[in-house]
Amino acid sequence: MSRVIIAGPDQAADVARLVARFHEHLGKPVPAPGELEDRVRRIMDGGDGEFLLGYDGEEPAGFAQLRWRWALWTGAFDGWLEDLFVSEHHRGSGLGRALVEATAERARERGCVRLELDVDGDNEPALALYRSLGFSDEPKGRGGTLLMGIKVGAR
Repeated sequence: MSRVIIAGPDQAADVARLVARFHEHLGKPVPAPGELEDRVRRIMDGGDGEFLLGYDGEEPAGFAQLRWRWALWTGAFDGWLEDLFVSEHHRGSGLGRALVEATAERARERGCVRLELDVDGDNEPALALYRSLGFSDEPKGRGGTLLMGIKVGAR
């Protein structure tokens, strides 16, 4: 049975362990455990983000990282699903769906008018999940919507 909680300081180490697994899954270098936990705590303490922690039974098995930002255009908060990860042997259990549903609920509770995310275009299971929950990949503007970025620092 899946359950989702808002992670607090007592769960920071569990979140950090799952973030490390996510890094491994993506083939990215894993920061030192203490450093990763410090990063998690910084987001928890910053007021503009939080983590949801998903359990499969009693085991922490997935997380969602949410970020909040004030939107000029709507005069309200937007939610951003920064990261979603479910440990490999828990995929297909419904935990990912539960985490995304809880993310949408948290966004509503915070007064957000929209919840956005990015997803790899070839991640068919994630695309199917998001679409089944009502996320749209329709462009917002006339010329289509692109997520763009530029590296501006050393990290």
